[in-house]
Amino acid sequence: MSEGCRILLLDDEPLILMDLEFAAEDKDCLPLTATNVKEALAHIEASGGVSCAVLDVTLRDGETCVPVARELERRSIPYILHSGDLNRQEGTLASLDAQLIAKPACSRRVVDTALSLATETTRPN
Repeated sequence: MSEGCRILLLDDEPLILMDLEFAAEDKDCLPLTATNVKEALAHIEASGGVSCAVLDVTLRDGETCVPVARELERRSIPYILHSGDLNRQEGTLASLDAQLIAKPACSRRVVDTALSLATETTRPN
């Protein structure tokens, strides 16, 4: 999976984002980091594309990951949700059909889970 792997990491918390970035690099993946919806959508649009993604649900300034999740779904790119705000985001979480890993969680586990989804979608039938 690692060859050509480009993983989108969306989180507004710098330390969590850095930890996820290091975990992705340890798997020989190119981490594409974003702290807001605009940056994440730009990575998706850029040449080279995205293999999979890890999305924090609640971002700064009232943003959520929903626009990014919808664009990934439109392109059939697998993603997981990584959130510590489970009580306040029940409606948002229910509207997204994605696996959830609650914060705090081991960054290696989070990245491995996203990569396993990408591997499943690229596996020949």
